[in-house]
Amino acid sequence: MVSTSGLGAPRPAAPTHPHPVIRPRQTPSAQPDDSLALWNGVPPQVLLIEDDEGDAVLVEELVEDSGTEVRLARARSLADALHLLETEAPECVLLDLHLPDAQGLDGLKKVLAVSAETAVVVLTGLSEERAGLTAVAAGAQDYLVKGRLEADVFMRAIRYAIQRKRTELAAVALQAGRLRAEENARLERGLLPTPLLLDDAADTVAVCARYHPGRAQTLLGGDFYDVVQTPDGATHAVVGDVSGHGPSEAALGVCLRVAWRSFVMAGARGAELLALLERILVAERSGPEIFATLVSLTRPAGTRAVSVQRAGHPGLLVRSAGGVELRTVPGGPALGILPGWGVGWPVSEVAVEEGGAVMLFTDGLIEGRVGPGSDRLDEAGLLEIARKHADLPAEPFVDTLIQTAQGLAADWGGLADDVAVLHLEWNPSS
Repeated sequence: MVSTSGLGAPRPAAPTHPHPVIRPRQTPSAQPDDSLALWNGVPPQVLLIEDDEGDAVLVEELVEDSGTEVRLARARSLADALHLLETEAPECVLLDLHLPDAQGLDGLKKVLAVSAETAVVVLTGLSEERAGLTAVAAGAQDYLVKGRLEADVFMRAIRYAIQRKRTELAAVALQAGRLRAEENARLERGLLPTPLLLDDAADTVAVCARYHPGRAQTLLGGDFYDVVQTPDGATHAVVGDVSGHGPSEAALGVCLRVAWRSFVMAGARGAELLALLERILVAERSGPEIFATLVSLTRPAGTRAVSVQRAGHPGLLVRSAGGVELRTVPGGPALGILPGWGVGWPVSEVAVEEGGAVMLFTDGLIEGRVGPGSDRLDEAGLLEIARKHADLPAEPFVDTLIQTAQGLAADWGGLADDVAVLHLEWNPSS
């Protein structure tokens, strides 16, 4: 019989392996142990927390008689067990409810707090079955009564406890994934809205919008866009990007997007519009380091120009019969960088011919690395790609630009940031 490794003081000499394998007793009629298939060929690791020498020997013998190989370690106190669990998590813990430094459920609560992914089976006395039931209600997977143990029942309890714990963890992960998906859907509805267009506008505008999350994001980031036509027939559009990633930044992006739509519908224009958005950002952001960049434009009905404002954001692509141009108009700082300093955001006119289009985008499209070192696509690289595909209609044009940028960055880490693209094409109503 192989003895368990002690952790209490005074301690015996350290074994050659911290979890010696207890092998089943071999008899002439013994069948090969096929139980390791349940554990991917590796004996399960079990930690026995027991101060009584007689009970510890009983557990060893039950393991040997069960016909299952087990890596069994022993701690003589809760303190020693917690130290072990902080460095290595076994598949199962056998926990005596009466230890020198813990009584009743106190020990169970501390074990679960340190090793939440480990199955726990509590060991009770003959007269303490109710305590075992209470322990299961408190988070243990099962309980065993010491005076009623048989080898096959004992090992079955360990196996079932481990399987139940795995099922529980899988259910928790599934629920977390479902909640993330629901949160993504809510954020997507807020960040990526349906354009609010007039049915009888003097000019019709065709909108092509795309959003691609960064390679490591499980939630949408803070990129946002919106398109609105006001009763005077003017088309207003915005593309913005909140610094950082995560639900807080996404929620702030939703806030700014909704505020932008509300202010536009209420008649705010030019520097007044961006100043109001900055006040919202400062009031709603989680810390002073958070800022947002954006580009906002307005095209009055019947005109061939758009009024553009930039706040720390990249320029825009202008498409015409002659090709594609990058227009980086004068701008001001990102929102939230210099709040209250009276810094403005100039309004610039950009010509867009009849049948022409503009494309707004966030910097995630151009900041992917395209070579060793710090080489990135940048606006010049995007313009080169756009000119190669200038004859494509709106949707294939946008998709080709995004796919090409992703392909160029694929060998160098991919597009790490979120990408939002908004393509607007105007045609007079017939």
